[in-house]
Amino acid sequence: MIKIPAKVLLVDDEEDFVEMLSLRLKELGEKVSVAYSGQEGLDTLENTHIDVVILDIKMPGMDGIQTLREIKKRFPLVEVIMLTGHGSTETAVEGMKLGAFDYLLKPADFSDLSTKLEGARKRKDEQQERIRKAEAKLLARKSGGFFSDRFV
Repeated sequence: MIKIPAKVLLVDDEEDFVEMLSLRLKELGEKVSVAYSGQEGLDTLENTHIDVVILDIKMPGMDGIQTLREIKKRFPLVEVIMLTGHGSTETAVEGMKLGAFDYLLKPADFSDLSTKLEGARKRKDEQQERIRKAEAKLLARKSGGFFSDRFV
């Protein structure tokens, strides 16, 4: 089976971390964009199709929770994996309540990150498929049943 690369956005103010993680994800075949602040991440989302955001919680200016709220408000289908230090696990749980897919403690184990990334991408794809099917059913109803259910 052919793996379709996920379009991943890394948002973290630690440039060395972003560069290293970006390289590792590209080695897996993912398409990676980077941003070094919450606002830069939101700007990237405005201009680039992204499947999953890997988002640091602790950043100067707009922190990860504020950024997550904006992502979910403006791009509800984009999945978000939160990155947190050991002292802010409660904040990561708050992020999940706000719609984040999951969280990882920094320094993140790369295999755990890759598993969570795969799960987030799968959830996004499943949600888009449910929406597509619902839209097709709605179209069939609006057309007066012209289309049979076997096409939906």
